[in-house]
Amino acid sequence: MTVHALKDEEVQLLRKELEMLMGERAKLLQVVGASAVFVANLDTDTLPEDIGTIDAAEILAERLNELSEETLKDALESVKAEIDPRHVA
Repeated sequence: MTVHALKDEEVQLLRKELEMLMGERAKLLQVVGASAVFVANLDTDTLPEDIGTIDAAEILAERLNELSEETLKDALESVKAEIDPRHVA
């Protein structure tokens, strides 16, 4: 096998890996978008008193808040959600 053929094979493998990662990113953005919509619509007064439920909601909200604005926008767009302008700082 020539050096050129090896490089072509490496490029093909990298292309497949990149396509797989982009597909995975799209799926993860949908999960993040759905989670953000869930948290935004969550009525904390109706949460069960179970500490595990409250902790899980807090962890989810904290992780969402750690995302960049661009990533969060991409995630919301992936689930066709819109940001309520009253909640934008």
